[in-house]
Amino acid sequence: MDDGKPVWAPHPTDGFQLGMIVDIGADTLTIEPLNHKGKTFLAPINQVFPGEEDVNKHVEDNCSLMYLNEATLLNNVRVRYSKDKIYTYVANILIAVNPYSDIPKLYSPETIKMYQGRSLGTLPPHVYAVADKAYRDMKVLKMSQSIIVSGESGAGKTENTKFVLRYLTSSYGTGQDIDERIVEANPLLEAFGNAKTVRNNNSSRFGKFVEIHFNEKNAVVGGFVSHYLLEKSRICMQSAEERNYHIFYRLCAGASEDIRRMLHLSSPDTFRYLNRGCTRYFASKDSDKQIMQNRKSPEHMKVGALKDPLLDDQGDFNRMCVAMKKIGLDDTEKLNLFRVVAGVLHLGNIDFEETGSTSGGCILKNQSSQTLEYCAELLGLDEEDLRVSLTTRVMLTTSGGAKGTVIKVPLKVEQANNARDALAKAVYSRLFDHVVKRVNQCFPFQTSNNFIGVLDIAGFEYFEHNSFEQFCINYCNEKLQQFFNERILKEEQELYQREGLGVNEVHYVDNQDCIDLVEAKVVGILDILDEENRLPQPSDQHFAEAVHSKHKDHFRLTVPRKSKLTVHRNLRDDEGFIVRHFAGAVCYETTQFVEKNNDALHMSLESLVCESKDKFVKDLFENFSNSRDSKQKAGKLSFISVGNKFKTQLNLLLEKLRSTGSSFIRCVKPNLKMVPHQFEGAQILSQLQCSGMVAVLDLMQGGFPSRTHFHELYNMYKQYMPAKLTRLDPRLFCKALFKALGLNYNDYKFGLTRVFFRPGKFAEFDQIMKSDPDHLLELLKRVNKWLIMSRWKKVQWCSLSVIKLRNKMCYRAQACIKIQKTVRMWLCKKRHKPRVDGMVKVRNLKKTLEKFTEVVSGLKEGKQEMVKQVQELSTAIDTLMAKMKSTVMSRKQIEEEYEALVKRSEGLLSSMQKRKQEEEERERLKRIQEEMERDRKRREEEDQLRKQEEEDRRLKSEMEQKRKQEEEERRKREEEERLLQAELEVQLALEREEATQRQTVLEQERRDRELAMRIAQSEAELIQEDAQMDPSLRSYDFSSPSFSEREKSDLAAEIAELLARGVQVQASKAAAGVKKYDLSKWKYAELRDAINTSCDIELLAACREEFHRRLKVYHAWKSKNKKRNTDTEQRAPKSVTDYAEQNPAPPVPARQQEIAMNRQQRYFRIPFIRPADQYKDPANKKKGWWYAHFDGPWIARQMELHPDKHPILLVAGKDDMEMCELSLEETGLTRKRGAEILPRQFEEIWERCGGIQYLRNAIESKQARPTYATAMLQNLLK
Repeated sequence: MDDGKPVWAPHPTDGFQLGMIVDIGADTLTIEPLNHKGKTFLAPINQVFPGEEDVNKHVEDNCSLMYLNEATLLNNVRVRYSKDKIYTYVANILIAVNPYSDIPKLYSPETIKMYQGRSLGTLPPHVYAVADKAYRDMKVLKMSQSIIVSGESGAGKTENTKFVLRYLTSSYGTGQDIDERIVEANPLLEAFGNAKTVRNNNSSRFGKFVEIHFNEKNAVVGGFVSHYLLEKSRICMQSAEERNYHIFYRLCAGASEDIRRMLHLSSPDTFRYLNRGCTRYFASKDSDKQIMQNRKSPEHMKVGALKDPLLDDQGDFNRMCVAMKKIGLDDTEKLNLFRVVAGVLHLGNIDFEETGSTSGGCILKNQSSQTLEYCAELLGLDEEDLRVSLTTRVMLTTSGGAKGTVIKVPLKVEQANNARDALAKAVYSRLFDHVVKRVNQCFPFQTSNNFIGVLDIAGFEYFEHNSFEQFCINYCNEKLQQFFNERILKEEQELYQREGLGVNEVHYVDNQDCIDLVEAKVVGILDILDEENRLPQPSDQHFAEAVHSKHKDHFRLTVPRKSKLTVHRNLRDDEGFIVRHFAGAVCYETTQFVEKNNDALHMSLESLVCESKDKFVKDLFENFSNSRDSKQKAGKLSFISVGNKFKTQLNLLLEKLRSTGSSFIRCVKPNLKMVPHQFEGAQILSQLQCSGMVAVLDLMQGGFPSRTHFHELYNMYKQYMPAKLTRLDPRLFCKALFKALGLNYNDYKFGLTRVFFRPGKFAEFDQIMKSDPDHLLELLKRVNKWLIMSRWKKVQWCSLSVIKLRNKMCYRAQACIKIQKTVRMWLCKKRHKPRVDGMVKVRNLKKTLEKFTEVVSGLKEGKQEMVKQVQELSTAIDTLMAKMKSTVMSRKQIEEEYEALVKRSEGLLSSMQKRKQEEEERERLKRIQEEMERDRKRREEEDQLRKQEEEDRRLKSEMEQKRKQEEEERRKREEEERLLQAELEVQLALEREEATQRQTVLEQERRDRELAMRIAQSEAELIQEDAQMDPSLRSYDFSSPSFSEREKSDLAAEIAELLARGVQVQASKAAAGVKKYDLSKWKYAELRDAINTSCDIELLAACREEFHRRLKVYHAWKSKNKKRNTDTEQRAPKSVTDYAEQNPAPPVPARQQEIAMNRQQRYFRIPFIRPADQYKDPANKKKGWWYAHFDGPWIARQMELHPDKHPILLVAGKDDMEMCELSLEETGLTRKRGAEILPRQFEEIWERCGGIQYLRNAIESKQARPTYATAMLQNLLK
């Protein structure tokens, strides 16, 4: 509010919108949109984020922004997309937004050359930059790399995969034919494995992992393609707006007339496997004219061709033929492929009818005879055998001879249709396997050092009707999302902890429970499905019932009637189930789950195709005949699990991904209509959240995305080092390298075994990791130069050290001479010690005698006699001194004569003292009288001072007694609360668990609803469940006319009910009861005005409590969303704020609190150190004092005194945003011993610092809130 800066607030369609904070609510902020002045709405405080200074500025790496949050990420992607910059970095992860149009020169050969060998970050973000980084990482680290391309269907995964392959083969290929083959293999795979869906015109209906292998010289030597989960159901059935695989339409549109007659082809609408979907071709205006009219369907001639800049059925057929030739397929093999494709189309046109006999079987319709002949001819099958195999099924019993008895069972029409479709799926699936096998054979390699793999697999899918294929695809995406979390978040944080970098932990949603729901042994959905397939009479309904019964209370699984879409609500519980995936809830219809999970044909059709006269078709099913005997020996029904096979393939893929280095490309779909320059913010925000990018932002805020080992960096440079540099320790060499490059120490950090780089510093990192010999030599020159400079500094230091050593040697020589002199002196002194000691004593006696003379001169009586005695004693002393100097006397002789002189002096002294005492007695009496007078005056002063101290001690003891009394009352209150808590412990534990589960459900339902909205916009009608919908999931624009007052009040009640479920709120209600005033809808300014003007004590107390509570919420929000690398502003000492966090004050009603406090005036003083001075001044020399005056429960005046700063004075009302917002009970000051001071002490400091004038100015400007201090000052002024 006081910053005056815009913030990002949630918006239902744009994701976020700019606005200003105009008020602080109970748990919300009131936002005024910048584009709708005067219109406000409420937003949850945890969904409001600060915005950048310039919201129209964009950066290439989102980590370069001042604020790292999901709102700034979305805005940065939006601004770049509007400028046709579709690529953006988030650390080392690339976000790619599908432009749905051609961007000139974005993928040209010149662009490829521009990115070759360039460090990441030196050029604009691009898929080529990620590909080149993967290549250089493989080259430097000697480790295979993987590039995971992920995103929703239609987000551009396949195109980005092709660009990566093209870049690697054209940049680092050998220039031979094999490079072109790798690129040309992709159109062939797309023709047989891609199809038009409602979300994507060129959707990959299979997953592939393309490996490009490199030799020891890091040049391309070959490739290998692994494929996963071809969508076989599409062969027989498609939705109204979708098509079958491209090859069917391209063959009909582009085949020559001779091939068309040989394969008996016509327009797509004449084939059952094509005419139930879209029968229009993809064609441009020119190519549409080249297609003959007899090859076009009525739909195509009526509506026109499908338009897509990348698709053209006739032109793509010709390009496919050229690609077949380039990868080594001759005309015969090419014709074999076309023949099997045509055979599948004709197989679908075979119809059946009931025989009308008691056997209950079926026969072919008369009009299908010609179709049967075409199909048998094209697939090399006997016409009669094909007829029998489609209408009957062979069973083999275990009795009746060595091999058992063969029984032919007639099939019903529905069973025959299923058998026909199963054969078509099996033939096409085997054909696709053969195409992939031939593609791999066209670029073989003998040896391979490393490879770069590119994973392109179908993204998270959710349609109006979801079946087994979508279930497997979404299960795969769950596993890939877990891999992303492990690689980017979990492993990253564990590495930081091992290396001792001290990075804060980032929390993310773990989807392991969803994965276990699918793949767990025995109770997993896939194992339940396999078990259902093994039953004698499996059914989809029984499978659905088994899933629900074994996972009745599982959070991730529920029944279809709880869906957000009307179409799913009509399903029974045994017709489907809902799985809550990481991206949202998807409803799966279990119809055909059992059939689609079985990849085996019944024995009749199996034997038929394995014994085909056509060698090509027979070779397709050679593995079938090899595995048949083993299945029969097992004594079980013919069953090959598709789900289990896919799970095994997926686990192998993830093992391969975990063994390689990884790069991530997150593809984003900008809109559902697949049109250019349309940015749907809410849809994109949902994709970014589901892909884990928001959690990455939290980690990158304090993380280090680039790193390398010391020894790897050292080994890379070692072969180019001169001998003098190879002796350096790897860690020391790295430090020398960074010093030579002039890197800022804040941009990198040394761990135990690695060096780490901050986000946005990839250019410096790649400059070091670039393995070009010329580049390495240049860096070594700079290192050598730095070493020479450092060694020259060492030489200078050594010279100074030598000079210092020379001076030290001279000093020591002089010290030795002094020691010798001292020793000689000591020996001499020891020899003459008795005479010296005696001389000293006698001289001292002589000095004493001089004092005798002075005393005698002061006598008034008997002076002459005493002078004579003194002179005689002096003569005797002089005689002894002369004797000691001239003769050698022993210590005993000296002592005897000395003692005699001492006795004479003592006798003389005693006589002098007697006379002196008589004279001094009179003087002493006079002095005593004077001293007594002085003592009397001093005692009077001490009595006054003692009375003052006793008064102060009495006041302080009263304050201490009061503190102990409050402490005792607090302990009693806590004891009562503990007793109450013990009674409610079980209930509260259950409620906490329910609250946690409810919060998880709310978050999941928010995602589910976003997902349902996305489906509803294109396919289905969304259920409006305002009464049942959680408040956090509703639109935030409550000022819309569509919201009635009744709905607003209901919504407020629901929010209050949710908030009331917390333990603290329940405790508050138990203590406070029902509040008299509801201030949750009052504005911030209204609360402040009521405090300044209201005369109602209860209203005033309630307003003060709500005012300070909102201040706490606002300051907590500001602290959470502070700028990076800035200190948090401190309004009270850290000890006070820490106490408030650790010991939340028990809730007391405002009125009760006012009466209890009785507006008491209390004053406190505690030490205070500013956060900025905490590390600059470890000795606490800059320690200041924090003074506070509490008027009742709330602070009225505040002071900060620092030794090197001006005093900071604050008063309530004028400086609310800078003052302590805590109540007296929350601060814990009353519990701090010695913290409370006398009012006189506070007022003295306040007056000395100019507080009276400051408060007077605040009163005159009507900014000060009415308090005890303002009232006293106003009375003083009057």
